[in-house]
Amino acid sequence: MFQSLMRGTAAVSLAVILAGCSTSGSGPSTGGSLFSSNATAPVSGANTANAPAASGGAVVQGTCPQISLRDGTAYYRTYAKPGSKDPQDVVFQASLAETTRACTQNESTMTVKVQVAGRLVAGPQGHAGSLSLPIRVAVMNGDTVVSSQLVPFTANLASADQPAQFLFTHEVSIAANPSTSTQIFVGFDEGPPKAAAKPKKHK
Repeated sequence: MFQSLMRGTAAVSLAVILAGCSTSGSGPSTGGSLFSSNATAPVSGANTANAPAASGGAVVQGTCPQISLRDGTAYYRTYAKPGSKDPQDVVFQASLAETTRACTQNESTMTVKVQVAGRLVAGPQGHAGSLSLPIRVAVMNGDTVVSSQLVPFTANLASADQPAQFLFTHEVSIAANPSTSTQIFVGFDEGPPKAAAKPKKHK
């Protein structure tokens, strides 16, 4: 039941949080590893905005890279018991949902303001408190990883009885006038699986 509830809350629209941003990204896409160098991600509906030059020579034009979430990286759970995957042991669950971005560029650099709306809820073992979330932002140009950065982010839950919404914001700098195959992926990164402790040998 807890898992069903979590899937439902992840789908709730967070348009109010995202209001005011210039362009909208896509939701979760399917398949592949988010951060491997051989990940593939076809671009669909890349936005092209033509606007007059802003102050300081910055412009909002050209192709603004699409923001995507991948299945398997949009959820992050903590458990009361180390190594447990039992839904009844969940302390916190965070989820990422809707994405948006705003792009500005000068002659050499495009700055992408990445924003992702998320939700934090308490599990059966949950309580009010703060949770540090490991969020990775990766820029891909076709099959090539252009950059990959792990960005620590803290979300707060005021009450175990009430979900909390949060807005992750991070700026990425890339070369000006990126190709239509350039895409930005955002997702939770728990790192490599921890090796199981080896039993001690008794002499």
